[in-house]
Amino acid sequence: MIKRKFKPFGEISALTLGGGGIGNVWGSTTRKEAVATVNLAIDKGINHFDVAPMYGKGEAEKVLGLALKNKNLDGLYFTTKCLLGTLPETEVYNYLNASLTRSLQTMGIEKVNLFLLHSQLIEDEYELYRFNEHRERTSTTLSIYFNAVIPAFETLKQEGKIDSWGIGLGQEEALIRAINYETPPEAMQCVVNLLNSAGAIGYVSENFNPYSILTECQKNDIPILAIRAVQAGALTSSMDRELESTDADQIDFERALPFRVLAEEWGESPASLAHRYALSVPKVSSVILGVKNRIELEECITAEKSGNLTTEEVGTIENFFLSK
Repeated sequence: MIKRKFKPFGEISALTLGGGGIGNVWGSTTRKEAVATVNLAIDKGINHFDVAPMYGKGEAEKVLGLALKNKNLDGLYFTTKCLLGTLPETEVYNYLNASLTRSLQTMGIEKVNLFLLHSQLIEDEYELYRFNEHRERTSTTLSIYFNAVIPAFETLKQEGKIDSWGIGLGQEEALIRAINYETPPEAMQCVVNLLNSAGAIGYVSENFNPYSILTECQKNDIPILAIRAVQAGALTSSMDRELESTDADQIDFERALPFRVLAEEWGESPASLAHRYALSVPKVSSVILGVKNRIELEECITAEKSGNLTTEEVGTIENFFLSK
């Protein structure tokens, strides 16, 4: 598999195996199949694995730990995360360290190469567009991030428990301030899909615009890991789980009908075309997959082998969808 430049690791495989699928977030799978999917990913040249404690209540990290037993880990890289929420600044390091320690023990490894804040990053007085009643559990304010999270991450680096750190979702204004701060994140997970939608996880703002975060990272040379390439299944042939008609991901699935028609006209599956689109976005180092079995993984690997879309193909997709 093609390797791309990614400053925290040096090089990274164009595809990353994410923990959502193997953690039963995107439909059900068995632990046996999930472990087999990790093994196949390694065999096919995928060298980065992105998990989190909240994926299947720890299932993704458990699966990864089982798959890694007795393996040579040279050349493999691991990312996990911590949902910090809003805590007193004096408690931040201990919380992050305790979460990381549990993750390392579950996965059976000595350190992670990238440790991400899994909270929604927001300005201090900002109220969430939806689920504001859960704000303290799901969100971390900029003052806590600047004053306590960054120093805690740097301490964990000095202690040899992590190699690098980064952030992901949040309020646009807060993320842009974080990107331009004197100590910027060493990597970012950015929503990259042709619907320009974060779906159900974009609840912080009424009109969250992932493209603005992506372009800010590109402008500032922040290493980018692409998430939501198929927008939680909305850009595939069919949803793999039942959702309410009002669910943001289900709404996106209905909105993506013209894309499925276009994919059929081009002789490609919607999932394959969506992944190739994300791989074609400038400065994306790796696309994080949400696959839950070997069949889905093989389809993504085939898509990556097909190469990037042409400038004309990207233009057709963006003019049709991103302009809507």
